[in-house]
Amino acid sequence: MTQGQEHMQQMEQTPVAPAQRILVTGGDGFLGRSVVAALARRAGSEAVVALDRQPVPVARHVPGVHYKTGDVRSPQLAQWLRQHRIDSVVHLASSAAPVRPCDRSQAFDVDVNGTRNVLQACADAQVRHLVVASSGAAYGSHADNPPWLTESCALRASAGAAHAHHKRLVEDMLAEWRISHPQLRQTVLRMATILGETVDNPTTALWESRRLLAVRGSDSPSVFIWDEDVAGAIVQALTGARPGCYNVAGDGALGLQEIAQRLGKRTRPLPAGLLRALLALGLRLGLSRYGPEQIDGLRYRPVLDNTALKTQLGYVPRKTSAQALDAFIAARAALGRPVTAPGAQQPLEASLR
Repeated sequence: MTQGQEHMQQMEQTPVAPAQRILVTGGDGFLGRSVVAALARRAGSEAVVALDRQPVPVARHVPGVHYKTGDVRSPQLAQWLRQHRIDSVVHLASSAAPVRPCDRSQAFDVDVNGTRNVLQACADAQVRHLVVASSGAAYGSHADNPPWLTESCALRASAGAAHAHHKRLVEDMLAEWRISHPQLRQTVLRMATILGETVDNPTTALWESRRLLAVRGSDSPSVFIWDEDVAGAIVQALTGARPGCYNVAGDGALGLQEIAQRLGKRTRPLPAGLLRALLALGLRLGLSRYGPEQIDGLRYRPVLDNTALKTQLGYVPRKTSAQALDAFIAARAALGRPVTAPGAQQPLEASLR
């Protein structure tokens, strides 16, 4: 039985009580800011605590939110949860995608050991609900992935891709805790690539090139989710929805050629073997932040089915994958950082249907 099938078999059927006092780890990160603001606006929430490793400038404070400086690996975490009488935790704290081996060691410490500490602190402080931001990357990038991955599919991310592998290790840990600590209800959100007005991630970095890198013979479909929709799904999870694992993605998928069209760019398709060698050389020479392990990620990107998100969690994303990409392109242009080629015209939404 796969981990995903085991979860589906053991998924809790009853909703968790609506959150009243919420702590958000990684509260000042790109995603954390959107989530904290959305929770602060939520009617009926008595308290929101934003925890971050660095002090948050007062200019970024959301009225009514308590900001606390601290690390998710801290042995004081349970004490902080008790101090603020937290009943629900939103765990967003995560490392940046590691590049060098030393970065990977630190990323593992934050991602895996940090989550272990969060789980133990929640148990010690009798927190009743934990919402975890996971990633669709935990499914792994494999040639035999189904066209649309559902929550019942196995998590198979390999050790070669650090970020994806860490997410898989975290989910393995969460699955064990669902059995050993059933009193701590879990909602695990497996995110598609997140886009937003100010987002910068490995995917958007690839779009900065004059031509989009592609593996010959693969159109590599992608799904996206707008950051406000991520916040919306988290708020929904905290308002009495049923716990479980959910793919969080906008409707529809875009192939690489469609993405290039919207960016007003062309692709640069290269044979997988040549691309692997070039990435290895570029990483060795310090010319690229991406290594040869990225090849499968480029050609076999996990494509997430969002049916359970809409029908079981009860959240319908406001933006489709295509609309999220168009909004990202427009936001970059407004900020004076266009990712589209000069003079490129954006195709109509209907052209991709």
